Amino acid sequence: MIKISILGCGWLGLPLAKAALKKGFLVSGSTTSTDKLAVLDKAAIAPFLITLSENKTSGNPTDFLENATILIIDVPPKLRGPEQENYVSKIRNIVPFIEKSSIENVLFISSTSVYNDDESFVTEETIPKPDTESGKQLLETEQLLQNNSHFKTTVLRFGGLIGEDRHPVKFLAGRENLDNPNAPINLIHQEDCIGIILKIIANNAWDETFNAVAPAHPARELYYTQKARDLNLALPKFNSERNSVGKIILSARLETVLKYIFAKPNL
Repeated sequence: MIKISILGCGWLGLPLAKAALKKGFLVSGSTTSTDKLAVLDKAAIAPFLITLSENKTSGNPTDFLENATILIIDVPPKLRGPEQENYVSKIRNIVPFIEKSSIENVLFISSTSVYNDDESFVTEETIPKPDTESGKQLLETEQLLQNNSHFKTTVLRFGGLIGEDRHPVKFLAGRENLDNPNAPINLIHQEDCIGIILKIIANNAWDETFNAVAPAHPARELYYTQKARDLNLALPKFNSERNSVGKIILSARLETVLKYIFAKPNL
C-alpha cells in the first residue's frame, strides 16, 4: 500500500488527505495547530505537528516522512504581516529530511503568480517572470526542488482557489473603483485541485510542470458581478477608465498529458 505524506493539511490539504484515503493510500498529515491533531486523527490521517521556519524545522519530520514514497508540499508563502519569513529558506530546511527519507517523488503546490500580467496567453513553456515577492520566492522554491537529484519533483501551479466556502467575490462585494474590469479570470475549484493531484499520482507524472486553471476565462467585471447577484451580495463596481491588464493561463497539458477532465470547468 502506497503511503503519502501531506505537508500542510489546511483548506486544500485536509480534503485532499481524505480523498487519498478513499483511494486506498496510507496518509500522514502535518499541521501547525495542536487543536487540529485530533481532527486529523479522527479522519484516520496520521497526525504530526510540524512547523517550518527560516532557521529550522520543528517537530518530527523524520517520522512524518517514514515509509512514504510521495510527499505533497502544500504550504503557501506568508509574506504579509509581522511574522513573515523567507519562504525559500523554510522549504530548504526540510530538504535534508526528504533526502534521507524513503520519498521518491515530491509534488509542490505552486501558483500562477510566477507569471506576470502581460496580457498574453501563458503555457508551461512561458518563461516565468514574477513581479511579486510571493511569485519570486515560489519560483525559486520550484527550482530548488526540481534541481534536487534525490527525488523527482512535479510542480503544480494553481490559479486562484475557490470552493464552496471560499470565493473572492465575497471580498469584492460592495467595493468600488476596482481595477482591471476586462482582465480574464484564472480560477480553479477545490474539487479540481484534488482531482488533478490524484491524477498526477495515478499516472506517475513526475518531473513535470503543470498549470492548473479552469478553462473558462470571462472578464472580471462580468464574472464577479454575476457571482455577486447569484449570492445576493452587493455588486462590485469597476473602474473602466484605466486599461485592463491580465493574462490567460492555459492548462492544456492537463488534458493532453494527464487526460484530465475538469469537474468545474465554468466555475
